[in-house]
Amino acid sequence: MTEYSADFRDSGLIFPEEFLLGSATASYQVEGAFDVGGRGPSIWDTFSKTPGKVLNGDTGDVAVDHYHRVEEDLDLMAELGLEAYRFSIAWPRIQPLGTGPALSEGLGFYDKLVDGLLQRGIRPIATLYHWDLPQALENLGGWPRRETAEKFADYAELVGAALGDRVSMWTTLNEPWCSAYLGYGSGAHAPGRTDPVSALQSVHHLNLAHGLAIQRLRSVATNDPEFSVTLNFHSIRAADENSHDAVRRVDALANRAFTHPMLRGEYPADLLEDTAELTDWSFVYSGDLKEISQPLDMLGVNYYSTTTVRQWDGSTAKQSNDGHKDMGGSAWPGADDVEFIQQPGPYTAMGWNIAPEALEELLVSLSQEFPGLPLMVTENGAAFEDEVIDGAVHDTERTDYIRRHLSAAHRAMARGVDLRGYQVWSLLDNYEWGYGYSKRFGIVRVDYDTLERLPKDSARWYSELIQTRTLPPVPGV
Repeated sequence: MTEYSADFRDSGLIFPEEFLLGSATASYQVEGAFDVGGRGPSIWDTFSKTPGKVLNGDTGDVAVDHYHRVEEDLDLMAELGLEAYRFSIAWPRIQPLGTGPALSEGLGFYDKLVDGLLQRGIRPIATLYHWDLPQALENLGGWPRRETAEKFADYAELVGAALGDRVSMWTTLNEPWCSAYLGYGSGAHAPGRTDPVSALQSVHHLNLAHGLAIQRLRSVATNDPEFSVTLNFHSIRAADENSHDAVRRVDALANRAFTHPMLRGEYPADLLEDTAELTDWSFVYSGDLKEISQPLDMLGVNYYSTTTVRQWDGSTAKQSNDGHKDMGGSAWPGADDVEFIQQPGPYTAMGWNIAPEALEELLVSLSQEFPGLPLMVTENGAAFEDEVIDGAVHDTERTDYIRRHLSAAHRAMARGVDLRGYQVWSLLDNYEWGYGYSKRFGIVRVDYDTLERLPKDSARWYSELIQTRTLPPVPGV
């Protein structure tokens, strides 16, 4: 029996050959080329160019220019030995208005990317939606509008027909929690709305989009791919013995609002009750839940940190340390009496606490709740204040973070969890949404002036893990 260290700082742990080790990015964060090949504007183009929405007024117009540097980046992935690359497809690069025929140049870029991955022996994992909704669809109402889900299904079929002979895993949505609650509730993400009812309507229509897209993809894919969705699970802790209802409320909004319709064909009764003063959920039509609850081959798990909540007493200053920018609205409709308290460190540069033990417990709990459904860690990583010293980035903190969370993944597997892989976030430093270019998550540094790529120590460490299948030590830790 493997003996693990109390602080998760293990080395020598062996991962099976079939455990897929790769990395991930998102289209708006890396591609740039915002007006190339007929690409239309997305909600993030509009949001980032609205004064006061993004730190320093940063936009993704250029990002790290992955669109023009794709061959260089593919060679870099091969050099590191990545076994998989999880990328997202920019909807407005395929359909500028969110409807109509696919743009040949847009599809051509992803054709080249997928072919380049396969030529280098790297498994393509394609995400259809990582938050860049065509602005034209937002102008018509966006995700609070049912028709957006129907347009998404059409888009999924177009992309699936073009790439469905080569992509090995399709992911419908990345973190619909962020799209719904941060985009339409808190205002921290595009499109920047602050309406709790719109947020809840978006939850349902994103769920519906997922189910409809799975069906369309299945109808056109020809290479027997796997189908999945990626959720950012909130690992919720109670601040004290009186916080159990606060935990339940946040769990309903953050986790069960997606897992239950997608995997059980129902919305949790307590979620409907908690939000009854806001909406009667009449936007859920008869038959919707059957459409949503399509069989999946994999559940993607994104994990970075934990969340600690308690019941707010209604009189003291309310804490709102939920890990996201305060833009005036709330990401927690129907939970106004819950406060998010500051958690003990250490922290990453995002201010998020480091708690690898919570990843182990999350994977075990999901395995128990949804037996028979394989899991994959589709995002896990950390931002730190990197320095270039003598042409190198000695990012010991990031390497230690990744090592400790891989130890957590290994422990979960030892406890019987069917965990199929780990995709580190992120391959490249890039555009970090509302924080612009101020936060660096990459295992590869990007000089934002020259766009030169420089693998950090964490990239070399990760490459050694892939090559040896054995968790290396982290020098100096």
